[in-house]
Parts: sequence; C-alpha cells; structure tokens
Amino acid sequence: MGNSKSRSGQNFCSRFLPEEQAEVDRLFATLSSDENGSQTSPKSFSLQALKNHVGEALPPEMVTRLYDGMRRVDLTGKARGPSERVSQEQFTVSMSHLLKGNSEEKSLVILKMISATDRPVRASEVQKFTEDLVGSVVHVLKHRGELKGWTQKAPGPAPRVQVLAAQLLSEMKLQDGEGLLGPQWQDCECDQAAIEDWVFRVPHVAVFLSVVIHKGFLVPCSSLDLSTLVPECQVDQGRKFESILDVLSVTYVNSHLPRERQHRWRLLFSSELHGQSFSQLCGHITHRGPCLAVLEDHDGHVFGGFASCSWEVKPQFQGDNKCFLFSITPRMAVYTHTGYNDHYMYLNHGQQTIPNGLGMGGQHDYFGLWVDVDFGKGHSKAKPTCTTYNSPQLSAKEHFRFDRMEVWAVGDPLEPELAKSNKSILDVDPEARALLEISGRTRHSEGLREAPEDQ
Repeated sequence: MGNSKSRSGQNFCSRFLPEEQAEVDRLFATLSSDENGSQTSPKSFSLQALKNHVGEALPPEMVTRLYDGMRRVDLTGKARGPSERVSQEQFTVSMSHLLKGNSEEKSLVILKMISATDRPVRASEVQKFTEDLVGSVVHVLKHRGELKGWTQKAPGPAPRVQVLAAQLLSEMKLQDGEGLLGPQWQDCECDQAAIEDWVFRVPHVAVFLSVVIHKGFLVPCSSLDLSTLVPECQVDQGRKFESILDVLSVTYVNSHLPRERQHRWRLLFSSELHGQSFSQLCGHITHRGPCLAVLEDHDGHVFGGFASCSWEVKPQFQGDNKCFLFSITPRMAVYTHTGYNDHYMYLNHGQQTIPNGLGMGGQHDYFGLWVDVDFGKGHSKAKPTCTTYNSPQLSAKEHFRFDRMEVWAVGDPLEPELAKSNKSILDVDPEARALLEISGRTRHSEGLREAPEDQ
C-alpha cells in the first residue's frame, strides 16, 4: 500500500474525528461479536457477520466486494494472500481510506475490491465494479427511504444504472491519455495510477462509496449531505406524478447545478398534468427563477437544459454562462458553454418575423435544443456540435416529436418577479395581447403608462 504498508491500523485512526472513531470502533465490536453477543473472535469478523449486519440494505455483491477489500489489506507488506477474516486494523484502515482518504488511498482499496491480485485490472472488471457501485446507491437509498419522492427506476427500456456507470467510466484515462469509450476497450488494462486519477477527477466515485458505507453500515457522518446528492421532489399536493427522470438521472444532473440550487426541485410544468400547450408552458415557467427542462422524444432519447435565469418571453437571447444542456438517454452527459456566443436561452411567441418557441444554444432555426410553439415538435441541430454548448445532436432525429416534457424549478422559490416589477401580464405575454385584440377589447392602460424596459 505504498508508504502506508508499514503503518499499523492505529496510525490511521487520526483520520477520524474522536466521535467518528468511536462509531467505527462500535461497529467493529458489533461485527466481531457472534449472534449470542459473546466475544468468541473479538478481533476479527467474517463475511457472514457483515452480511448479517447489513441485511438487505445492500446487494450481496457489494457486501462481498467491501469485505474482500478489507481482508486484502496487507498491513505488513509480507502477507502471501488475503486473510480469512477481517481484523480491527484492516477494518480501520479500509474505512479510513474509503471515507477519509485521498484519491491514492481510495484507489488502493477499490483495486482490492475488484481483484485479489496486485496486477492491473481489465476495463471490463472496473465497469462491473462501477455498475455494482451505482446500483448499490439506488438500492440502499430505497431501502433506507431516502429517495425523497423520486422513482427507483426510470420508465422505458433504458437501463440507467449501466448508462451512468458508462458515463463515469468514460472519464477514466489510460497511460496514453485515451479514454475508455466503446466495447473495444473492455480488455484494456487499468493500473493503480489510472484508478487513482479516475477517483480524483470523478467525485461521484468517492461520494457513492461514502453513501454505500454510511447508509449500508449505518455509520453516522456529519459530512454526508444527502440534500445535495438527492434533492427533494416537490409536486402539487394531491397530484400523482411520475417523472421522466429517475433518482440516478436526478442525482447526475443535480451534481452539475450551483450548490445553492441542489437541495430541492419543484415541478413547474408537465405536459401530462398541464396539457400539450405552449402557452401553458410559458404561463408556468416564466419569472420562476432557475429551472431545468427535460424532454423524452418518440425514440426514447431523454435530454434537456438548465436555465440559470428566469425565463422571459422576449425576442432577444437571455441567460448567462451557467446554463448548460444535458443528455440522459442513451448517454449521460452535460455540455457547458464554449464562450463562442451568448445564445444561452430564448423564449418567444406571437411574432411573425422571428422564431416562436423555446430554445437553448446555437442560433435561430438552428438550436442545440428547440421546442416549437407547435407543441410536440422540436429540433436539435449540431454539425458537428452546438456552437454555444459544444453539444452533439441530443435527439434521435434532428427534427423530433415528443409527448412528454417537464420543467423543474431548482432551489428555494424566488419572490414573484412579476409582482416585484412594474410589468403587466400583457407586457410579457404577446399571446395574451393578441387574444385581447381578437376579442375586440381595448387595453385601458394603453397610453397611461410606459411599458417598463427589459432589465
């Protein structure tokens, strides 16, 4: 274990705060006691003891991986193979590395969770470990009642566990700098340096390990903030609703939001609840603060965008460089601004000479993501990528159709911006003005006040 091989387990106790070390010691005492509470093996525990303690909180495969990672810790550097049971020193070192260690220390235990040898492992073995880890997170959150209103599995055929695992694994770089993309990389070897670099650059790995251990073993931890991992799902009371997104998709997208926006998602619009209507969409999302839009096209592709500012109906582009586009199915990815232009957000309708719809990135008639005023139609154009976000084509077809769309406000609600401003609904909603004119009614305030300028 590098410079750590010659150290005893006690040297690693200092990584825990005193109260944390006490919890680790109590957990080991529980594991090393038999079913009757006697201390027949006070200084070690078996795989069965760990399984008995965890119960159904974690999948058996992950319990075995964690146990193997612990018993393969070589404290002296002289062991000829893994021990049959886990000693207190091995347990303390493993917990210290996984929960408090740096990327090098975490990678050492991860390698032992994957393989019994010290040799490099195949990419396919790392992939299986990553899938087990991601699946265990969903499993333990569901078991502990921590889904916060989100579903465990997404509707449709897309296996989100494999999709997220593939995304995390795609961030790994081999010695030649190449990434693990495509089945041709399954037999590539990943050494300890590659695993360490992966853990350092992909924080999800360490966070997911922490969730699995803390929630699976029931180890208290003040630093594990699930409110920023899984946001609270808020839907109008009395309305039954199942999102396009599952808890894994939400967790992935949420990790890319500003931290102050990660604790709560509030449903503003759903085509299932509010109807297939562009005017309904505009009425529910304008002046509501930062929000996420997500769609599922007829071919099963799920994608969307984050608007970092309140949507406003106007003929100009809006937003800032905190906006991004994302894909969930068939591949999870987030696409941030390139700096090429400032065409982050666009929302307009009731006009004759410029496009009417909701768009993000690109330019008029060539958006990275476009929802047409003829609701249910859209496009995602990129040849080869969107100029604003460097995103590829997000939908299965360049011009797509969809039935399902959702918009979620993220973070705490803002004070109604419409009430704070001096704007009338007729100032911000061209369709409302058009309907008023069609009905033959007049605007009594016309000429009595000036329409406020856009900020």
